[in-house]
Amino acid sequence: MLKEFKKFAVRGNVIDLAIGVIIGGAFGKIVTSFVNDILMPPFGLLLGKVDFSNLYINLSGGYYDSLAQAQEAGAVTLNYGLFINTLIDFVIIAFVIFLLVRQINKLEKPAETSKEPSTKECPYCYSSISIKATRCPACTSELK
Repeated sequence: MLKEFKKFAVRGNVIDLAIGVIIGGAFGKIVTSFVNDILMPPFGLLLGKVDFSNLYINLSGGYYDSLAQAQEAGAVTLNYGLFINTLIDFVIIAFVIFLLVRQINKLEKPAETSKEPSTKECPYCYSSISIKATRCPACTSELK
């Protein structure tokens, strides 16, 4: 069983997948930083100096100045601002993946189709026959 696992673990596909997961995780962190640190502050400024990461609904009834204070006090909160940030992260990552897959599909060559016909028509019975045939299988006429 150990030999099978070793064989599985060092196969090319598994290593490629591991590299993809690591790069994807790093890319996710970059996108999260982009959304939280670059994209959302101007949106918050345009919407009246709103910090999206601090938007929440307190379900426990008390009043707290910030989400951090509410969480420290153990209040039950609905963190819709963090959800908006995460949703924007997802949309950006999904769009970038879409662009990558689209480019990869453009780079792949389409399957080459043969331009030469593989069949011909019998001049006597007009049935379709192989291009290599010397006699028609339908009417048994000899073909030139």
